[in-house]
This record gives sequence, structure tokens and C-alpha cells, in this order.
Amino acid sequence: MSTANRVIKNTGFLYAKMGITMFISLYTTRLVLNALGTSDYGIYSVVGGAVAMLGFLNAAMASATQRFMSFYEGRGDRIIQKKIFNVSLILHFGIGIFLALILLLAGYFFFNGILNIPDNRMYAAKFVYGSLIVSTVFTVMSVPYQALLNAHENMFYFSIVGVLESILKLLVALFVVYTAMDKLKMYGVLMAGIPLVILTIMRIYCHKHYSECVVSPRRFWDKSLLKEMTGFAGWNFLGSTISIVAQYGQGIVLNMFFGTRINAAQGVANQVNGQISVFAATMLKALNPVIVKSEGAGRRSSMLKTAMIGSKFSFFLLAFFAIPICIEMPYILHLWIKNVPEYTVVFCRLLLIISLIDQLFITLPSAISATGKIRNYQLSVSVLLALPIVLGYILFTMGYPPYTLYVLFITQRLIRGFGVVLHFAKKIVGLSKSLFLKQVVVRCLLSTMVSLSIGILIIALLEEGLFRLFISLVFTFIVGLLSSYYIGLASDEKDQVMLLYGQAKVKMGEMLKRN
Repeated sequence: MSTANRVIKNTGFLYAKMGITMFISLYTTRLVLNALGTSDYGIYSVVGGAVAMLGFLNAAMASATQRFMSFYEGRGDRIIQKKIFNVSLILHFGIGIFLALILLLAGYFFFNGILNIPDNRMYAAKFVYGSLIVSTVFTVMSVPYQALLNAHENMFYFSIVGVLESILKLLVALFVVYTAMDKLKMYGVLMAGIPLVILTIMRIYCHKHYSECVVSPRRFWDKSLLKEMTGFAGWNFLGSTISIVAQYGQGIVLNMFFGTRINAAQGVANQVNGQISVFAATMLKALNPVIVKSEGAGRRSSMLKTAMIGSKFSFFLLAFFAIPICIEMPYILHLWIKNVPEYTVVFCRLLLIISLIDQLFITLPSAISATGKIRNYQLSVSVLLALPIVLGYILFTMGYPPYTLYVLFITQRLIRGFGVVLHFAKKIVGLSKSLFLKQVVVRCLLSTMVSLSIGILIIALLEEGLFRLFISLVFTFIVGLLSSYYIGLASDEKDQVMLLYGQAKVKMGEMLKRN
């Protein structure tokens, strides 16, 4: 199977998973928000934000392990892969214990002066936080197995596990709605148990299907490989940790100045942004193993071409849905949630802008990481990540509104993308800045402006309601699709799209004939 067909097949599995999990997640959020109430939901968003924090950390560490797995998969070295798996098990167990201790220490400061939580809900908040610490080790220990599935590009099973995880979260939400016990405490402890279930399922599958999945640390111990992986994971860990602190720090800073109700608005905004961003993240998950394998096989030019096309398509996939949803955000939120917390609309819109900026450069860090030379890149990015939190704190003391923090993050993303990421992509992997700006950034922005103009025109001409929402979603999506093809794609990319379309049409015809 060709690389393009393999990517399309895996992307299809992931999109099927995304469609199911998105519907379940949106419904689950509504159930939980109505069951807990605005204040308790805000408490979970700021205290239970460790769940989302661990999700970011889990993905970051999985990408580190996956880099080595995919790199040597490209070289076809099975013995090294067995060594990588065993070393990664030991490494991530140590990281899990270390992270649990850090969270315990941080909890003392969180609940003694930092977090603004009502006294009558302090014990429940501490209970939720403690439950999440227990789940930390299980979350981190699943990383080697998740990386193994990604390295083998087994997105079918990965998608099944993702759907199961969403169903478990829905069952937890339904239980919380009807339970007579403390809803916040029960929601926290049940959510913390889900990572253990997922770890067990992935472990059984990987040991049964992959020959390199052999737990034998003594036999496959490699000190030099441990040093190399620890160095890479360490720098990756630094970058992901600072990213987590910046993400979680947003909630803390907002909570210190504006209370738990603003955290409820932030929690809803993060849900909306997270669900929409899955469209682009899905393709990235299918592309990452291809990028790293190409580098491992010595095909640098192919790797760069895949990275550029990946950034462009990731941006388009997010823009298709983000633009109409951003325009119709007030009406969509009122349909989805009965009582929309203050500032939710503006938070959602600004977060979507941040995500669109991220998509322009989304595959370049993968290309840089594929080489293993990430120290200077991670140091530079880490410094930039912390600045918005510090500046936001200062501006809040001067009386600036809550959304100021997101404006600072937009500025930071622009500096990081055009300054840091492009600089290191040119220095480490030889990316042409001018070519990237011309073929990716300019084409993406021009295509977006066309779609956005149509959406604004529809809003100006029609009254708010279901009919306008339908027209806005359909027309902006169609115009976005056409503008992405005719403005966003270069001639060779159009030829590739038409070739893939022709192949899909032929296969569909063959399937219909057989039936």
C-alpha cells in the first residue's frame, strides 16, 4: 500500500472515531455541567485540569517514544525496537512516580493560598485532586503501548480504544446525574479510574500482536540507548511541562482574579476548541509516523514535502469547521448549553484563532524531532510559552479584562511560529523559509479570507436562527472547500488530490459491482 493511501486509510479510521467521540463528548459536557452546576464545574476545571494536563503530557511523551520506534521501524531494525520498548517502560514508570510526587507537592501550594475555592467545597476539591494523582502513573505507563500502536500506524485499534474511552466517560456522566452522593467527588474519582482500564486493554493487545512488545528489561537493557532516549525525552519533557504549566496556569491566574465562574467559561471554551481541533489533530496523528519513518530511511526531501503538505491540510481541516462555528458561536452555545457562562463566547473565538495559528506550523516540530536534535528548539519554545502567564498576571493587577490573557497567547503563537519554529526548521532540516511562507502561509490565509467573507456576509443578511446557522455552516464549508482547492493547493498537489480521488472512485465502483 502506498504512503498516500495508507495515510488516507488511517485518517479515515481516526475520523470515524472522531465523529463518534465528538458527539459523545459534547453531550457528556452538557450532562456534567448541568449536574455539577457552574461553581462545581468551575472547581473541576481548575482542580481537575490535571486530567487535561496529563493528556498533554501523555501525548508529548508518546511522541518522544514514538520517534524512536518509528525511526527504527523505517530502518527495519526489530532488535533495537525491542530494546526501545523495554527502556521506555522503565523510563516512563520513573516519570510517572516523579510526576506524582510533583503533583503532591504542588497540591500543598494550590490549596493553601493560590486557588480561590469556597470553604465548603475545599474538601471535595482536594478529593478530586488526590484521585487524579493516583491515575497519573497509569496514564504515563500507557505511553509505550500507545507509541507502539502509532509506530505501526494501527489507527484502527487506536480508534476503537478512543471510542471505548468516550463511552466510559459518558457512563460516568450519567452516573453523576442520577447519584445522590457528592457529585463532584464521584465524578473526579470515576474519571481517574478510566486510564487504568485503557492501559489494561492496550497492554493485552500489544503483547498479543507485536513481536517487539516483550517485557524483558535484563535481556534488552541498553545503557547507551537509555541515555539517548532520556536525553531526548528530557528535552521533550521540558517543552511539554512548560506547555502544561502555561495551559494550567491560565486557569489558576483567571481563578485568582475572577473566581470559579470564569473557570467554567474557560472549561467550556476548552471543550469546544478541543473538539474542533480534533479534525486537524487526526491527520497529524496519521502523518507523524510517516514523517519520522522517512527521516529514518534517509528520505529527507520526502519528509519535508510531507511536513509542508501536512501543515497546509491541517489548517484547512480546522478552518472548514472553525470559521462558521466561530461566526455563529453565540447561537451555537445557547443551543448546546442552557446557561452559558459569561465570557464563554469570546474565550471560544480567541482559542480557535490560537489553534488556527498553531496549524500553520503543526508538522514542523515533528520534522525537527525526527532528527533527534531538539535541545535548542525546546529551550527557545519553553521561554516563550511562559511569558503570557507572567504578563497576564501583571495586566490583571492593572484591571484588564479576562480575555486579555488569550490576546497575549495569540501574540506569543505568532512570534513562536514565524520566529522560532521557522528558524529551527531551516537550521536543522533545511526547510526553505520563503517556500514555506509562499506555499503554506500565504495560500492558507488567502483561502481563509474568502471563506470568512462569505460567512460575515451571511450573518449581515439573515436573522439569527436555525435557518441562518444551517446556511452559514453549509455555504462557508463549501466555499472553504473550493477556495482551499483553487487557492490553497499548488498544481502538483491538485494533481495528487485528483489521483487519489480517481483511485477512490475506482475502488468504490469495484465494491458496488461485487455487491
